[in-house]
Amino acid sequence: MNGTSLTSLGRDQLEKAKGASSGRAAVTLHGGQDHVLRQTVIALAAGHSLGEHDSPGEATLQVLVGEVRLTAGDEAWSGGAGDHLVIPPERHDLAAVTDAVVLLTVTTRA
Repeated sequence: MNGTSLTSLGRDQLEKAKGASSGRAAVTLHGGQDHVLRQTVIALAAGHSLGEHDSPGEATLQVLVGEVRLTAGDEAWSGGAGDHLVIPPERHDLAAVTDAVVLLTVTTRA
């Protein structure tokens, strides 16, 4: 059984994001070719975003640190630490209102 501190991992990724020109950093916590489930810790420095992209299938987002804004079409959602969202199955964008860390969980195949 493997355990990981999301707090420590998030802190490390946020430091990397602040030093990156893209303002972001990510690490896959669980997943890969042999798994249906993939979990990724994503850190975004304040003011940076992932940019609009297609939904990878069923996905959820849990905010671990900071505040983010997810926009999909005409709808927007703002969330802070402890908030959870089912990501809509359409193009969307995730932006960091403050320095933020999220846990993205997606299914990689049906």
